[in-house]
Amino acid sequence: MPPRALLLSLLLLLPGLAAAGERLTIAAASDLRFALDEIVEAYQREHPGDDLRVTYGSSGRMTTQIMNGAPYDVFFSADIAYPQRLHDSGHAVTKPEVYAIGRIVLWGNRLDASGMTLEDLLHDDIRRVAIASPTHAPYGVRAMEALKSAGVWDELQPKIVNGDNIAQTARMVQAGGAEIGIIALSLARFPDLAEHPHHLIDDELHKPLTQGFVVTRRGEHNQAAHRFADYMHGDTARTIMENYGFVLPGHE
Repeated sequence: MPPRALLLSLLLLLPGLAAAGERLTIAAASDLRFALDEIVEAYQREHPGDDLRVTYGSSGRMTTQIMNGAPYDVFFSADIAYPQRLHDSGHAVTKPEVYAIGRIVLWGNRLDASGMTLEDLLHDDIRRVAIASPTHAPYGVRAMEALKSAGVWDELQPKIVNGDNIAQTARMVQAGGAEIGIIALSLARFPDLAEHPHHLIDDELHKPLTQGFVVTRRGEHNQAAHRFADYMHGDTARTIMENYGFVLPGHE
């Protein structure tokens, strides 16, 4: 065997070197923006050879992108129905796994939302209420369900403004584009937003925000994708998720 070929063969046999330097591209729902950033940092301290890139957006739009060939190896959705759709259509190689249950809250940058109710959104001093678009954002769907359960959805229509995803919705409220927003608890727990109190919306007013992930067809042979999927079940990732208000499987 030529010397260079022999060297390459020996290197591939050494533990860890075969997987070193693998690139992993993750698509993730916007409610994970802060929690997943921390998890990625912790993961990379343990696996410095893996190069992770995360793109955040609405779960519905990302599902469409993956089905149209977008180069994502792992997909974390805010609604497990989207990963299930990918799996059923052959665009995912693992069955959808639940990684968390999300919660929604009332949050304001200038108004104290901690003592508010959904019925209070009808008051004249609140001119705009921001929610994520129910068309493609699971958090927007659950916000709509809660407002309907409270009996204020129809009357509130003139006030409602939509963010493309839940992170954009939070930014809209933060920038003054709406007095109050219905956003993810995981975002309201982020230090910059946590300076302002929130009101946790009763989860009996809406269907559960059961969140799931899959390894996509593109990530099938990407060992970093499977390593990161396993890492999400570990103590470090679970602790970070709990710190951001997510309810973990088995803790409902």
